[in-house]
Formats: sequence, structure tokens, C-alpha cells
Amino acid sequence: MRNEILLGGAEGLFILRPTNLRYLSGFTGADSYGLVTEKDAFLITDSRYTEQAAKECPHFEIVRWRDPFPPLGETISALARKTGLEKIRFEPSFVSFALYREISGALGDVAFLPAEKGVDLLRYVKDEEERTRIAKAADIADRAFATLLSKVVPGTTERDLARDLAYEMELLGAEGKAFDIIVASGENGSMPHAIPGRRRLKRGDFVTFDFGALYDGYRSDMTRTVVLGKATPRQKELYNLVLEAQQAGIAAIKAGVPGREVDAAARSVIVSAGLGDAFSHGLGHGVGLDIHEEPFMSARCTKILEKGCVVTVEPGVYLKGWGGVRIEDSVAVESEGVIILTRTPKELLELA
Repeated sequence: MRNEILLGGAEGLFILRPTNLRYLSGFTGADSYGLVTEKDAFLITDSRYTEQAAKECPHFEIVRWRDPFPPLGETISALARKTGLEKIRFEPSFVSFALYREISGALGDVAFLPAEKGVDLLRYVKDEEERTRIAKAADIADRAFATLLSKVVPGTTERDLARDLAYEMELLGAEGKAFDIIVASGENGSMPHAIPGRRRLKRGDFVTFDFGALYDGYRSDMTRTVVLGKATPRQKELYNLVLEAQQAGIAAIKAGVPGREVDAAARSVIVSAGLGDAFSHGLGHGVGLDIHEEPFMSARCTKILEKGCVVTVEPGVYLKGWGGVRIEDSVAVESEGVIILTRTPKELLELA
């Protein structure tokens, strides 16, 4: 652990976000917390997870809380006294007001303050092992999608395809799906985060699949849009536009570039075609233990891409009442360019 990056002398960091706790400790359970200082690391859990935590977190001292042990606030206060802490920082986006009041009330003279730097700072750049896990998740998703394509036929529902895709990924070794799978057909494709429903696919539909696999805690993210049958000239036009935008975004990525410049490179292609309003979200986001991580590449993103960042590139065009197109890859940032982790081909696929 690199606690010294986050902490000063008599200062601790209270960890609530499960993926941050996993990143620091290796713990895969639930309902548990971390407290780290420059020299100490505690994992605060209850009887359901103490044995698991001892196996998974050899560098953490396991601390019991919950009946018959003291409540959380008292437990953290006791650890603060034990380690001589003068202040404890917390993750402001993940601590509720009720929890804040409980812990700050128990700490007394020990300050309980929002963290200026958090674990996200450490997670921003992925090491080789993390990138390998994301690449494995991407490979599982690629192979599962290739198998699923034979089931994309008229009469099949969006919900059936989402269920089958999740099943195929698990058969190939995924722990599960990386997030709730999106399958959007026909006019439903105009909703970027459409929920798979009972709509039955029809010949001539665009069908958008947004999905990823979860492997050893890490996630992949990919979107492909296919057409069921022969593509119309309008479908080909919009698909090729989005593909051109995606390729422009990928070409703009390298270490040292602000995220907003990558967004601008892709967005300008769609804006030039007169469809800027139809591209209604940022170009992409980081991916790792969480499906959405920094950097969030949008027009306002000032974050600088670094070698080892893993980000998505996912432009789209969405037309209400007609449908939409999105194409997405997960890529690892290099000093010059990227390594594309999601390998499914991107030419427009016309399914018989």
C-alpha cells in the first residue's frame, strides 16, 4: 500500500467504498470498512467475514465490530486513540450524513474531515496485473458476443438476449456481468441506457448491445450495434459516421492529452455532420474495479490521460422515434496511442 501518498503524519483515512477497500486490502466481502494510516491498516468487519478477511487481507489487522462488539463509531474512536490520530479523513461521496454524525460524535476531539485526495488517485493508473484482468474480462465478453449473434433473430426479445449474453459470459469464466446489460432494438436505440424489455426484434432493426464481463473483480465495457437484415442507406450513413467519430477519438488518445481533447476529436465529426445534439453524453470513462471511474472524458474533462489509464471510447447518435447507434471499445493508454482491449470487429454487421 502507498499510504504515504494519501496521508500526513497523525492522519488516517476511513474507507467505505467497497471497491476502494478491495483495491487496498484484497477483501471481497461486504458491509466492512477500512482505516489506514501511514503505518497501520485495519479492516473493520463482523463475524460473517472475519475468517474470510484474515485469509484475503494478510497485511491488515482485522477488527471486530457489531454486537456483541462496540458499534462502528466507538470502534473507530478506539482505533484513533490506539494509533494517536489527530484527524481522520473520509470519502465524502460515500459517507451518509447519519454515518458522519455517528462517527464524528464518537471521535470527540479527533477531527473527521472530507478527504482532499482519495484512493481514486491510486486507482487512476492501472498496473500490469490490473490491465491483464481487464483484458481477460474483455476477451470473455468478445467470445460470448460471438456466440450470441446466432440468437439475434426476428421474434427474440431484448430481455432474452440480455439474459443469454450474461449466461454465455459466465460459461466462459466470468464472475458475472460487469453492469446491467443494455439491449436496445429499433426505436428503443434512441435511449442510451435503454432497459431490455419485451420488445421483439424485427427485420430491419438496428440492435445495440452494451455489455461487459466481470473477471477477478475487474470489468470490461463494449458496445456494438448490428442490423437485423440488410442495412438501409440511412443506417449505413449513421453507422459510418459514428465509426468515424470513434476512430477519431481513439486516434487522439495518448499519454499527456487532456480528456476533453479526446472528446472534442470525436465530437467534432458528429457536429460537422449536423448531428451534434444527437450525441448527448461524454465520449467515455475510466473502467476497472468499477464500471465508471476517472477520467470521465467529456467537454469539461481537465484530467490528463496517463500511460496505464484504461478508458472507454463510445460516441453515439440517438434519434427519437427512429433509433440509435453506439460503438464502444475499452482501451489502455500508452505513451503514444492505445492498446484496444475489446477485439470484436467494428464493420457494420448485417445479420441474415
